Amino acid sequence: MSRKEGALLQFAPMQSSVDEGFWHRFSSLKLNKLGIDDSPLPIIGFYAPCSHSQVSNHLTLLAESLPSESSDSSLVPEPSSGNRNKCSVPGILYNTNTVEGFHALDKMKLLKEEAAKIWNDIVTGKAVEDCSMLSRFLLISFADLKKWSFHYWFAFPALMLDPPAALVNLRPASQWLSAAEAESLSTACNEWRNSKSTADVPFFLVTIDPQSRATVRLLKDWDACQSDAHKILFGFYDPCHLPNNPGWPLRNFLALISAKWNLKSVQFLCYRENRGFADMGLSLVGEALITVSEGWKNTMPNAVGWELNKGRKVPRCISLAQSMDPTRLAVSAADLNLKLMRWRALPSLNLSALSSVKCLLLGAGTLGCQVARMLMAWGVRKITLVDNGKVAMSNPLRQSLYTLDDCLNGGSFKATAAVESLKRIFPAVEAEGVVMAIPMPGHPVNSQEQESVLDDCRRLSDLIDAHDSVFLLTDTRESRWLPTLLCANTNKITITAALGFDSFLVMRHGAGPFSHAHGFNAETAISSSADVHKIKDAKGKHRLGCYFCNDVVAPTDSTSNRTLDQQCTVTRPGLAPIASALAVELLVSILHHPEGIFAEGDISNNVIGTSEQPLGILPHQIRGSLAQFSQMTLVGYSSPSCTACCDTVLSEYRNKGMEFILQAINHPTYLEDLTGLTELMKSASAFSLDWDKDDDGGGGGDEDCVEI
Repeated sequence: MSRKEGALLQFAPMQSSVDEGFWHRFSSLKLNKLGIDDSPLPIIGFYAPCSHSQVSNHLTLLAESLPSESSDSSLVPEPSSGNRNKCSVPGILYNTNTVEGFHALDKMKLLKEEAAKIWNDIVTGKAVEDCSMLSRFLLISFADLKKWSFHYWFAFPALMLDPPAALVNLRPASQWLSAAEAESLSTACNEWRNSKSTADVPFFLVTIDPQSRATVRLLKDWDACQSDAHKILFGFYDPCHLPNNPGWPLRNFLALISAKWNLKSVQFLCYRENRGFADMGLSLVGEALITVSEGWKNTMPNAVGWELNKGRKVPRCISLAQSMDPTRLAVSAADLNLKLMRWRALPSLNLSALSSVKCLLLGAGTLGCQVARMLMAWGVRKITLVDNGKVAMSNPLRQSLYTLDDCLNGGSFKATAAVESLKRIFPAVEAEGVVMAIPMPGHPVNSQEQESVLDDCRRLSDLIDAHDSVFLLTDTRESRWLPTLLCANTNKITITAALGFDSFLVMRHGAGPFSHAHGFNAETAISSSADVHKIKDAKGKHRLGCYFCNDVVAPTDSTSNRTLDQQCTVTRPGLAPIASALAVELLVSILHHPEGIFAEGDISNNVIGTSEQPLGILPHQIRGSLAQFSQMTLVGYSSPSCTACCDTVLSEYRNKGMEFILQAINHPTYLEDLTGLTELMKSASAFSLDWDKDDDGGGGGDEDCVEI
């Protein structure tokens, strides 16, 4: 190989990148802990080898680059270790309290001080033990927390060789080395990068023996390398992608090699990767000739390193007024998972439909708390909770939106406490709490209470009109009747979740009897029909039923004369989260189905058409059992005698209004008489009597019975 004098060795400058999370955390640190203290602050930067032939890697500052804000911790950040994509580099931050102070900083003095630390680490040998010290950096800044703007300037101190090093034969490693050497070196580098103990060690030695076997070693193993008489390369993680220039870290590495080992000729490896693996085509090998004077290492060399801003020696300024607000950051972070879904898994995910749908949750107990949180996770931003109960001491363990503080002084109203909790979790949620009772059949009211109950009925009707989707999450069967009636009348998406001890039911109600299936729009969910006529399925099938369609008796008082375990919702703790999650998933599937509320009910073992919808099947009912760890999907069609959604009941409600509701509340058999259930029960009783008479007259005995 030629030893003639080469061209001047030129280095690609290090480039910086600052994540918004860094400024957010620094702002909080400044406001809550640092105050006016402008002492230098240790920070950590991260970089990795170049991983793309067209793009260089930057030295990056993240939120974790700063120390923790907790009062019991020191102002020193915790360096990461073993992360192949985050090689830790120590840095120092000088933040001033005024913009004038920022511009008045003695930048050359600060650069020289940091360069002196690097030189001292070289002379003392500390840089050999911890080679990340060779890449120390400096950041000066001024944070205008009133305007959320930040002035900053990076410096990457580099010690200057005098005279500068010359370059000989810089070529891709695959051309410099033999095929066997390149293959062995690639394997050795991959093993180095995959080891937790060395993955983030950015400077290293490479020895290649006469059999073309490459070995990667730590810098402190220099003496061991000398005894082998092998070919030696000085390797470093090169963030630069340029084919004709090594990256900035090589500058201080050459200074260490010259000062510590007094070498005049250095063969170096600019290690670069492709898709996480060593790439000998991108990596470079070159030879640097060092001709410094004999007394060069007796005094600290000069240093350069202030980063240029578009070719000029000026600081940078970034304004985060739009994104720095914590609420905006929370929105961005909350939407990240949903936006990533659209990359590959679910390209058709309609985020605007989810963010704009208005959800009404009737009940803010165990189910209501879980459903509200699941809705927020799916990007739903408009949530109203209705409940007239107060938070009891037994609630916080099962009802995830409440804490012990909500139980004190008689307990806060669940509806308001839940909303406050939702806003603490996610400040951007548009949540409202409504404290009111839901009028129920079987719970008669006297004349003094009548007007108050009617006001509650009208208020509930207005709430349902103002929302696109309604969740029935109350504790009792009868409390679901009036919302079911009102939702069927206005044709709202309605979802019921009900719990037993170890079983659950989650279902979507079918469209109301006076509705049509044209013009469903997921953006605004379901609006009430302007034309009043019975729905006709194109395939001649019945509309799907509601929660009450399978009942042969009207809802009545289920709370009086009950023991404590019957008064409380006694369920296995894991049941509510399961049912709540399924209820929310059901809503999301409805919003993404082209037929919306009019979609037929799918069954899980019916594979026909399941691949047509991106979210899979859209069932009508989901029934599950924790005792069996099982789940099934069912379809139930509407009943012409349903006490809540049949056309007879809705016609009566439309004709009589509040008078009809009062009748249903005060007279237990009114709904059964109206829908024909009373006559049905009489017919069933008569049929049973006739059956008994036939049995008495016959003599078949047990032999005639068939066990099913």
